[in-house]
Order: sequence, then C-alpha cells, then structure tokens
Amino acid sequence: MKGLPMKAVLLCLAAIAGTTLLASCGKSISPDQLTSELLPVPDNPLVSFRILTKIGAAEDPTGKDGLCRLTWSLLTEGGSRLRSAEDISRAFFPMAAGVSLSLDKEMAVFSATIHKDNLRAFYAMFKDMLLDPGFREDDFNRLKTAQLAFVEKTLISNMDEQFGKEILNLMMYDGHPYGRYESGTVESVQGLTVDDAKEFYREHFVRGNITIGLAGGYPEGFPEEVRKDFEKLPAGFTPKLALPPARTPQGLEFVLAEKDTPGTAISMGFPIALTRADKDFFALWIAGAHFGEHRQHVSLLFQKIREERGQNYGDYAYIEHFIQGRDKFPSPNHARQQQYFSIWIRPLPNSNRHFVIRQALRELKRLVDEGLSEERFQLVRTYLLNYTKLYAQTLDERLGWRMDSHYYGYDDFLAEAAKVLPTLTRNDVNAAVKKYLQAKNVHIAVITPNAEALKEDLVSNKPSPIQYANPNMPAEVINEDTVIQIYTLEVKPENVRVVAAGEFFRQTGIPGGR
Repeated sequence: MKGLPMKAVLLCLAAIAGTTLLASCGKSISPDQLTSELLPVPDNPLVSFRILTKIGAAEDPTGKDGLCRLTWSLLTEGGSRLRSAEDISRAFFPMAAGVSLSLDKEMAVFSATIHKDNLRAFYAMFKDMLLDPGFREDDFNRLKTAQLAFVEKTLISNMDEQFGKEILNLMMYDGHPYGRYESGTVESVQGLTVDDAKEFYREHFVRGNITIGLAGGYPEGFPEEVRKDFEKLPAGFTPKLALPPARTPQGLEFVLAEKDTPGTAISMGFPIALTRADKDFFALWIAGAHFGEHRQHVSLLFQKIREERGQNYGDYAYIEHFIQGRDKFPSPNHARQQQYFSIWIRPLPNSNRHFVIRQALRELKRLVDEGLSEERFQLVRTYLLNYTKLYAQTLDERLGWRMDSHYYGYDDFLAEAAKVLPTLTRNDVNAAVKKYLQAKNVHIAVITPNAEALKEDLVSNKPSPIQYANPNMPAEVINEDTVIQIYTLEVKPENVRVVAAGEFFRQTGIPGGR
C-alpha cells in the first residue's frame, strides 16, 4: 500500500476485513458498479439485509412528487412477477419475516432480518421482489389509494406533530429538491400511473445506485451469490444531486396552519452549513444534546417546558435531520448533503402557544449568547459518550451506521465519536454554537386554531402570561415567567402567513407562495 493516500489505505484495510466496498485497493470504483457493505458475525443466528438505493424523494420528476415512494412501495408491498403480494405475505408469516422500506430525500433502504434457518427460502422471494417486481395494476392502484389518503387526510387530520415538521420542511426548502414531500401532493399522486413507476424503476434501480448490505451469520459464499444476482441489473447510475443553497429566513418567518385542534404543535428551525463530515459536528453535537436531546430529561428545553411547567410531553432540538428508530435512538440511513437545526415542541395548551414560542426562542438566544457552563459541558459530554454506545445494538443498526459512516467519509463514525468527544473542550462547543446557531432568522411552523389571533399577538408583541392548572408553582418559575411573557419578538406582518390546514399538500410548496 506504499504511496497510497491515507484515506485509500484505510478503505483497503476495511475491505480486507470484509466490511466495506468490494473493490480493488488503490483503484477507483466505477460509478455504475454495485457496492457492498459486509459485516460478518459468524456465531450470530440472524442475518440482516439493508439494500440501499442512492435514490430518494428528491429525485422525483417535476410534477410527479411521491413517485419514488410509490415505486419503492411497489417493491415491498406489490409482489414479484411470479408471486402476488398476498402469496409472499403468507409465505413470510411462518418465517416471522418481513421487508420494510425507509425513504428520505437522497436515499432509501429495503431492510429485513431473518433467522439463518430460513435464509434461503426468504432470500429466494426477497430478491425477486426487488429484481423482478410484479408491477400489477391492482397493486399499484391499492398503494396509490393508500398514499393519496395519507397525504390528503391522515397527515393533516391525525398527525399534527409530523404535519408541523413537514410544513417546516416546506419553508426551509421552498424551490429546493428537498422541498418535495416524500409522499407527494394530492395533485401529483392523482396523476401517477403504473407506467411512471415502471419507468422510474428502470431508470434508477440500476447497479451504480445500489449498495448491498449484509450482516450476521450468513454462510460462506452467500455475499457473492447476492452480488451475482444483483449484477443482473442494468449498468448505470444516477449522478449525485447538485443542490442549491437552502434559503435562510429573513427574520422570524411564521406559517400558521389554521386547524380546529385541542393542542398547538410547533416546529422551528433553519438550515446550517454543517454535516457529520465536518470536524465541528462533534462540538455542536454536544450543544444539541444539552439543548434538546430526543426524549431525554437531560435536555434544557425538556426541563424548562415540560418538567418545570408541565406544558406537554416533550421538547427537543436537533442539529441534523432526525428520524426515530428503535426506542428513542436515531434511525440510520437518512444521510444528507445538507442539514438543518430544528426545535420540535410537541402539542401544548392553545392558551400558552405564544408564551412557549417566546420561551423556546429566548432559550435559543441564551444558548448562543452564554453557551454551556463547564459543569453542564462535562455532564453532557459524558452522557453523549455513553449514549452513543447504545446506538448500534442490533445487527441491522450496526450495518446501517456503517453505511452512513462511509457516506460521510468515515470508516466507523461511532468509533470516531468515541475518539473525538473526549478531546473537546467547553470552548470548542461554545465556539461551534456561535458559528452555526442563532435566534434571529428562524422558520416557525405552528398548527393551531384561531391563527389570525395568534398572528395579531405575534406582530403586536402582546404580553403572553402563561396559564397553569397548578396554582402553586415555585417562585423561581413564576419570576422567570414574568420575563418570558414580555420577551420581545421582532415579527413583521408580512412574515406571518395564515393558511387553512386542508390546503397543504394539494400542490407543491406552501399554499399561496411566499
């Protein structure tokens, strides 16, 4: 390996261990070749598959938002050419088997875990689902109807938390490839045809877009067998998306979705020029865990809004796109070229919506201005070091995290975190906070009733005293409340849009435009 760049040497060593791309050391990999991620664990009785496509919702053709989801759903729920979806479901049941689809903007993954006793029978059907799909008209219509119902009714009617996140996404990525909702719009899904799905599959389910992921106690020679099967796919690849910069909001920009709902859901955020590939990520990660680690009492927002004031179930913040996987841990294979900072405030009493918007923005500004104390830094860094050891407990998770590691240029991202986090100082973390975070230019999506009244309150900076079910609140909380309720938010009338909830996701973008 003499003369090779260090990164090439590391890739070669990993390849020798059988855990990374199947390619010759020192040689570049043709973009239309299959790649593989192998994690052999000979004594493990399970085998996990993660068949990753480097194609996600951002590749939907113009006017056909939701096509990627519908096409990939046909692979997992539409049967193969030889077997119907019902036949496959009946065959999978006694094996305790199933195939799941996870879709994001730039990638999708088909995953399954099976006991090695059933590996051969399972794989015979699994490969046909992906390599020889049925594309039956009745399956297409069934899945299209379900996807349309989700976009038109379920998301807006029954999922306020997710609805708010999707509005925030529309705000951040207006006119950007990420701005295409994975499930599409009512207009776009209605227009999709089975021929659209077939064409999308032919164009994108090609060798250069596929990474074969295998982990566990698979038999000797099995990876080569899988690779040989997938080599039958046509040669080709889809070039990596060239993304424009995401638009930074100008001041506090609100979209208020008018809906008759008993609780107000709030999502806020802004794009940041940082991903896991950047050295500053680890420092900002500590700050994010301090401020709003997902479903953890250690986080500041959780303590301030839920623990001290009992406003809702949880309040979280993230320095990258977050999808919950097992338990409360992040799900792998949602990697992106561009990321964003966000705050998620789960539904709370409508009467206290203005107060909590003020409170969250005030805490964000305090984080930027004051940073973490040394005591808090030490606590959260230690927590994060130990918490990340729990991320990859299953074969499937270990495989997914290894795939994401290579996406961002690491051999093993979690091992890198274990090495880098102990070297960071409080000054490193606070410098990263000041570099990437701010509280002045923020997109804010709110699902709430009587939205016009909230708009008037926001623009006029009307005081917003909080209302408690418990009249005996601690004096220190009451004293802080008097400061929060008059905290100034600079909100321009033209930066607040009120839109009826039912108007969203009928066409691409935010109803009415900017």
